Amino acid sequence: MEPLIITAALTGAEVTREQTPHLPLTPEEIADAAYACWRAGASILHLHARDEQGRPTQDRSVYQRIIELIKERCDIIVQVSTGGAVGMTAEERLQPVTLSPEMATLSLGTVNFGDGVFLNTPQDIEAFAKAMIQHGVRPELEIFEVGMITTALRLAKQGLLPHHLHFDFVMGIPGAIDASAENLLLMKNQLPKGATWSVAAVGRHQLPMNTMAIVLGGHVRTGFEDNIYYRKGELATSNAQLVERIARLANELGRDVSTVDKTRKLLELTF
Repeated sequence: MEPLIITAALTGAEVTREQTPHLPLTPEEIADAAYACWRAGASILHLHARDEQGRPTQDRSVYQRIIELIKERCDIIVQVSTGGAVGMTAEERLQPVTLSPEMATLSLGTVNFGDGVFLNTPQDIEAFAKAMIQHGVRPELEIFEVGMITTALRLAKQGLLPHHLHFDFVMGIPGAIDASAENLLLMKNQLPKGATWSVAAVGRHQLPMNTMAIVLGGHVRTGFEDNIYYRKGELATSNAQLVERIARLANELGRDVSTVDKTRKLLELTF
């Protein structure tokens, strides 16, 4: 199998300090957490930003500061979120793409998201894809429902996606596809030959879905954005603790963990 790519999703837009005191919020805290996750085996950082009050923000200058601090510490691949938070405009969400990071997320459709609606119109999806081409950013294709894979393949046929397609299956969000072995296999089997994929599953689903991804040849996203617990009733002490567990599981299952350089080659990030 390919070496296992571990993506660390440190903060997200929904988790609060009231839920876990270990959540990194400031640029300095996020950069420190990114470095710890890189040391633990993560090669991609999935990046959300927060403002001075700890609220989700897509402000370009905040992202720029975080990325600068991270790059002072390590060479982890920065993947900015264009999802932002529910209710943000498309213009808000696109701001960090203008910094030309190596990667950014590209959500492939509208989906119920808990009590809200995560809106991604066909026009916005196409505009996001074109903006990533303009700024030399490689998309990670965020899949919340099976039909979104078809949308991605249609964009690829239109020349709006790179040759190598990398998908992320987001599972267990209330209102979207359930996190189950059957659903994971269903989505995996829809992908074209040569595509790579990872799994992000929320709450108690994170560990079993991550483990399935390791066994099936996929890749893994872990971190506080998706789950703040190490085990039932026990908060994880850091994002790095969750990354360390995935790296340890991969080792036990006989699968190497990818380095940053290997990940760049696997995902064809080098131009």
